[in-house]
Amino acid sequence: MAKQAASKGRTVRGSRTGRPIMALLDLLGRRWSLRILWELRAKPLTSRGLRTACDEASPTVLQARLTELREAGFVELGETGGYGLTALGRELCETFMPLHRFAERWKKS
Repeated sequence: MAKQAASKGRTVRGSRTGRPIMALLDLLGRRWSLRILWELRAKPLTSRGLRTACDEASPTVLQARLTELREAGFVELGETGGYGLTALGRELCETFMPLHRFAERWKKS
């Protein structure tokens, strides 16, 4: 059952709570969600480009995460067929990416 996401009545599929911040953390906690946002921060990428950047992700999982991020309003499909961040997605990256970098360093140690 879908619950309300961070803003503007968008929904996040599979959210277990009705609280917006919990729905957002639920979405970002899913494997590959933060990685997709990280890869899109510099430039739009096609599905193939994202698969190359996230080489360990299965295409099915990657597509599911892209769909969730699009439904939540963080990622959009551009006119040229590439995925890019929305203004909300960019704001999210600025806020949460220091956590992503910390998690990556922690995982390596």
